[in-house]
Amino acid sequence: MGPGDLKRALAPLAASSDPRLLVGRETFDDAGVYRLSDDLALVQTVDFFAPIVDDPYTFGRVAAANALSDIYAMGGTPLTALNIAAFPNDRLPISVLTDVLRGGQDAVHEAGAVVVGGHTVIDEELKYGLAVTGRLDPRQMLSNAGARPGDRLVLTKPIGSGIVSTALKQGALGSRAAKPALTEMVETMVRLNREAAAAAIDAHSRCATDVTGFGLLGHASHIAQASGVTLRIVASAVPLLGAARALRRRGIRTGGEGRNRAYLDPLVDWGKTDETMRGLLADPQTSGGLLVAVPAREIGRYLSRVSGAVEIGLVEAAGARAIVVDKQEAEGKK
Repeated sequence: MGPGDLKRALAPLAASSDPRLLVGRETFDDAGVYRLSDDLALVQTVDFFAPIVDDPYTFGRVAAANALSDIYAMGGTPLTALNIAAFPNDRLPISVLTDVLRGGQDAVHEAGAVVVGGHTVIDEELKYGLAVTGRLDPRQMLSNAGARPGDRLVLTKPIGSGIVSTALKQGALGSRAAKPALTEMVETMVRLNREAAAAAIDAHSRCATDVTGFGLLGHASHIAQASGVTLRIVASAVPLLGAARALRRRGIRTGGEGRNRAYLDPLVDWGKTDETMRGLLADPQTSGGLLVAVPAREIGRYLSRVSGAVEIGLVEAAGARAIVVDKQEAEGKK
């Protein structure tokens, strides 16, 4: 669902008043955090979706990495995972489900966690994901409410997976271009955000979110609103998958982009950013990177520790809009 629809669906529900709930649904953060003691809290999340790639094993790995990412985005360590699977067993051989589950299990094991069970239903379309439980020290928790003016914004993976995966499904890439585009996208999606989260904690960051279905700016807007700040993002600095810009210029887009744009337009000062880049900044991602607000004094050390991390903007005092997008960095600030 788009962020606007989800916000309206949740609005009538009463918020929890339990003081042990450190992070609930109110700030649209990545996972819930429940305090057990002064130095220990549980982190819980759930995520599942339909295949984004054709290979069952790869789909399982991507879906699991995507769910695990919510734990990392809070500064947590995954402990256990439960499989969630919907399967059309009258249309696909059971070996497909086995391969999906194997891919998910391998990603969970890479994270140092264990699969402890799960639940399946028969459905018209294959869907898969995980419910994950992790742990963290509440004193080192990351949340989307922790950004402070002066922090620098870092994105740890390129964006564009929604557009690229849509183009691959539509056959919009020629055979020579499709393979490298798929390889780059998959390599990005299966990479865990463990390194990026650990470096954020070491850099004394208090704020991170992972970039998934609401797109880069959708998740950035939740940081801005929860933290009471404005995020200034330099469009030309945002890393992209190699084929993404050209595909968006050709008119490739997802349904999620439109829903994200409808939610974002009142919140974003787009400036002189062109339509192609606006679409990319709202493109829904799968197993994207972390968007981290890093204290300015720590930015060099953070970038040196996290492979592929790129500085894309900064946190400012709250202004008229939640997000300001600059087409490129101002002269003298490069």
